[in-house]
Amino acid sequence: MAIGPASETSGNSPRRRFRPGRTGRVLLIVGVAVLVVIAGLGLSAYLAAQEPTLTIVTYESLFGGCGSANLTALADDFGAAHDVHVAIDCYSGTLSSLLISNEGGSGIDLVVGLDEITAPQADAAGVLVPYTPPEVANESPALQAEIAPDHSVTPYEYGYLAIDYTPAFSELTDGAVRDLTLQDFAGNSTWSRDLLIEDPTTDITGEEFLLSEIAFYQGVLHQNWTTFWRSVDPTVQVSDSWSDAYSAFTTPPDSPPMLVSYSTDPAAAAGSGYPPFNSTLYHWNGTRYAWQTIYGVGIVKGTRHLALDEAFEDYLLSGPVQSEIPTNEWVYPANQTVELPGSFVWAANPAGAVDLNSMIPAGSIPADLPGWLDQWQTIYDQVGG
Repeated sequence: MAIGPASETSGNSPRRRFRPGRTGRVLLIVGVAVLVVIAGLGLSAYLAAQEPTLTIVTYESLFGGCGSANLTALADDFGAAHDVHVAIDCYSGTLSSLLISNEGGSGIDLVVGLDEITAPQADAAGVLVPYTPPEVANESPALQAEIAPDHSVTPYEYGYLAIDYTPAFSELTDGAVRDLTLQDFAGNSTWSRDLLIEDPTTDITGEEFLLSEIAFYQGVLHQNWTTFWRSVDPTVQVSDSWSDAYSAFTTPPDSPPMLVSYSTDPAAAAGSGYPPFNSTLYHWNGTRYAWQTIYGVGIVKGTRHLALDEAFEDYLLSGPVQSEIPTNEWVYPANQTVELPGSFVWAANPAGAVDLNSMIPAGSIPADLPGWLDQWQTIYDQVGG
């Protein structure tokens, strides 16, 4: 790969029939037409036109997004190896909603970018085809269990939700922010006022933070999760999207000192020239807790290229592609045999953290999430700042 660092017709019409004696003439005409096409376009162009097309839908930023050199190289490398044209569509909406609304009838073969929230939704709707690539043997079994236990979606990258914070805020708190707890925000309006979150009804990062908070309060503290929001909503800052929130956090001088984001953000900042900052997981009673953000690839039901779909999953999990993920996606590759770049020493260390995802089984998310979002919205409407 050459990737750099870093969307006869059916119906009531009658069938046409050949009259006796015309079949040979029609075949001759077709043969002449094909020769004319080949002569006019050139043999290589004609053969390229006969290649099957593998249609993949993904999120807007995968490897730089549609049209980027890196994503183009990803598609071209696979296409050349398998004699197929790879068409990638970068979709701005929720991938699970796209698949469910189309029910596989839109000609989509593969989806890249279903996560630990949207994968269970698509799986429950029955729009995916299970497949287990051989490279899954090099992945953590927990990743698979927390995105799709039935292998309808295969993880290709993952990260951890975290709280980013500025060096100035760390100094102001005498380093206490390094060991923050969610209760710090609930019990201290000064801290909650300095925190920028994403709206869970409009943004995936906001949804992940909501689920991580529910998992922590119900699974660790054994308390009602809504008490946290009733405490912080009067003062916490809310953004419609992660991109807007991250831009605000990294743009001084009026940037908020804390942001709900991802543990590898400091590594991305170190590799991209942003002002340095740090990130931390949740803490409680000497233990760290983390919510894993997992992204996977799935085969769409109704595909006409099943063998190619499976080959692309194998390709996406292969060492050469996986080695490009850290500095293009700024998350961890699912393939654990891949070496991480040096900049990842700046990421918040997740080693030994208790897995919060296991406290909300993937299969329960499609049924429970709509009600949780409604509850969050009701509380925010009542007491939000």
